[in-house]
Amino acid sequence: MKRARIIVKGRVQRVGYRDEVEEIARRLGIKGFVENVKPYDIRIVTEGEDEAISEFIERIKIKRFPINVESVEVSFEDFKGEFEYFEIKRGDWQEELGERLDTAGKLLYRSVELAERSVELSERAVELSARSVELGERSVELGEESVSIGKRMLEKQDETINEIKGLREDLKSYMEERFDRLEHEVMAIKAKLGMV
Repeated sequence: MKRARIIVKGRVQRVGYRDEVEEIARRLGIKGFVENVKPYDIRIVTEGEDEAISEFIERIKIKRFPINVESVEVSFEDFKGEFEYFEIKRGDWQEELGERLDTAGKLLYRSVELAERSVELSERAVELSARSVELGERSVELGEESVSIGKRMLEKQDETINEIKGLREDLKSYMEERFDRLEHEVMAIKAKLGMV
């Protein structure tokens, strides 16, 4: 068991940091307190098992909007066993109320910023979707044009095949006629020569 005195510096006041620290301590079974220190820092005095204290020190180094821990100064002391639980030591109620309102205001402004960014991204998504539809329509047009060109090419191919078939038939007829004539002429020559 050990005791740690911790000073946390950064954007840690009026941002809900003490609540986060209390939750971490509760989960780890650590006892002690957290409080604001003028003008900007947080003081934590905590006691617990060595491993739990080490993990606690690591987990309180929060860098998540609106909290931004810049440094954590730790000094260790002998365990005293003086705490029953972990608590937030608060200032007077006006100061605490002001801190809550500051935190709420920051979160509200951040929420508005994120909403505006979300609207911008949505508008951009709509623009991209419209462009995608245009490209899809153009792609369909090109596909239909390709099909039309393909049909015309097939028609030309069929015409060419029919033309080649016709030429082949014509050539075959011509060659058969020529061979018949040559055969008659050869027979006539053989007859004259008396070879038949």
